[in-house]
Amino acid sequence: MFNSIQELVALAQDGGVPLWQVMLSQEAEVTGRGQEEILEEMAGNYRVMKEAAKAGIQGVTTHSGMCGGDAKRLYDYLEKGSVLTDSTLLKAVCYAIATNEVNAAMGRVCATPTAGSAGVLPGVMLAMQEKYYLPDSAIVRHLFTAGAIGFVIANRASISGAAGGCQAEIGSASAMAAASVTELAGGTPHQAAHAMALALKNMLGLVCDPLAGLVEVPCIKRNAAGASNALVTAEMALAGIESKIPWDEVIEAMHQIGCAMPVTFKETAQGGLAATPTGEEWKRLLWS
Repeated sequence: MFNSIQELVALAQDGGVPLWQVMLSQEAEVTGRGQEEILEEMAGNYRVMKEAAKAGIQGVTTHSGMCGGDAKRLYDYLEKGSVLTDSTLLKAVCYAIATNEVNAAMGRVCATPTAGSAGVLPGVMLAMQEKYYLPDSAIVRHLFTAGAIGFVIANRASISGAAGGCQAEIGSASAMAAASVTELAGGTPHQAAHAMALALKNMLGLVCDPLAGLVEVPCIKRNAAGASNALVTAEMALAGIESKIPWDEVIEAMHQIGCAMPVTFKETAQGGLAATPTGEEWKRLLWS
């Protein structure tokens, strides 16, 4: 059993195994189930992720009418072949938006770690799978890397926007994705942990301020930001860049910020973007 990123990395290094194997072994030990059975369950989760992203790029509209179609717009833009950055980055962003648009339209998603942040991890992993022509099995294994990071964050801080602001949702999702993609790309457990810390640090203080209390604006596009942040910090970690603040101290800092954050910025729709004139107008239109 591990209760910190430090312990997780130590277990991986001592055993000469990747982080995903540590998490898979712990899951088998705690549940009493076989590893193959657990892998198959995770494969089912990944199928849900792929289905959500595929549905989203076809174009969906939320029941409120506030959002919809942005994933398709970005996908069509990608298809034209002239982008400012890189197709892998844009695919990750596109699939992240697609997945969260499906969530906002009451579709089926896999909470990673929450429904409101469900686009970040699938977006990154689907883009990487397409870039390197990887089999599903390779992606599925590294979803356990994300699970290990999320396990620690959830137990040492929070993954709830209502408890810790959007840093706890999109921030945690981005940290999970950063560690996963780093290890998927051949990074060491040590590098994956630094990617996690770098990603989470970039999201510290992010408030949860959904317009009209719905997980739509700005949530959907923050999934895009979380996906791009994950890829950027993974690149940094793979280049040998390290977090100057130890991994678990970054998580503790997020927890302390969440505790100090006013309730107006914790999914109450009372502050931030939700309290703008436009936010108030959407609230009036939808709930009056």
